Amino acid sequence: MRHAFRRTLIAGLSAAAVTASLVAGMATPALAQSQLPVTYDSSIGYLSGFTSPTVPPPGADNFSCQPSAAHPYPIVLVNGTFANMDDNWQAASPLLVNNGYCVFAFNYGGVTPTSDIQGTGEIAASAQQLASFVNEVLAATGAAKVDLVGHSQGGMMPRYYISFLGGAAKVSTFVALAPSNYGTTLDGLTTFAQLLGLSSLVNGGLSALCEACVEQEQGSAFLATLNAEPTVPGVSYTVIESVDDEVVTPYTNAFLPAAANVTDITLQRQCPLDQTDHLEIAYDPVALADMLNALDPAQPVRTPCLVVLPLTGPVGPVPAF
Repeated sequence: MRHAFRRTLIAGLSAAAVTASLVAGMATPALAQSQLPVTYDSSIGYLSGFTSPTVPPPGADNFSCQPSAAHPYPIVLVNGTFANMDDNWQAASPLLVNNGYCVFAFNYGGVTPTSDIQGTGEIAASAQQLASFVNEVLAATGAAKVDLVGHSQGGMMPRYYISFLGGAAKVSTFVALAPSNYGTTLDGLTTFAQLLGLSSLVNGGLSALCEACVEQEQGSAFLATLNAEPTVPGVSYTVIESVDDEVVTPYTNAFLPAAANVTDITLQRQCPLDQTDHLEIAYDPVALADMLNALDPAQPVRTPCLVVLPLTGPVGPVPAF
């Protein structure tokens, strides 16, 4: 489950915008003229995309794009709870396009497809929306399969599509940033509610506003069904997580059980300087380098190590990759 602190984030965006030009100048690498700029500061990214939910992120949804021999599978980006396709992917989408991928994004699980806030509906229904969009992408590109990149709920929900809706035959690689694979205690809040005997009361009200939130609680019936068989053969799974995740708690709930087709990455074991949180991880250059390497292990990029702060991102320049 992601963006439990959405109101706090939005309240702080005005202050973040004051220093936007300075931070953006430090965080954005020098790009070739033909390349798209990449925003590594999540506060700027969410601010620019929150009010434009139907606008694809930079470079995405070019349905005339034909995958290359080097990257034969188009990428489908799957946002998290309370986010939308635009605000979640201001970094990953242009970075993937700059690296030669056909990239596609969509909205799911919102009250309407045009709602600023998406990803709140029943997760199984959202997986059906993903299935329909993947079919649309495959038909447009002529590709045999897609690769999926998801954040938070978007890093967990596609597993339902893969396991129960025929996605195993249509997905090659699935990269998940801070996914809610085994749910969250929200820093112990759900456990506390259980101890007080208030879970039913709290969840009854919450489900009316965000069914996906209830289904992402640790120990939910939905997750028990999903995790009975966590992975399927033939699909490569990579999970990328931060020890400083404040939404998926404990952070180890993001990881999938060890298997030949599973890679679990803890960012701080690669780079102790990386302090990314749940929101920033979709903008974190360390995590995004891992994403690129999971999608194309035959042509790895160098994974940088630099100070990455929660919400505001890297301190200092980011090397191009």
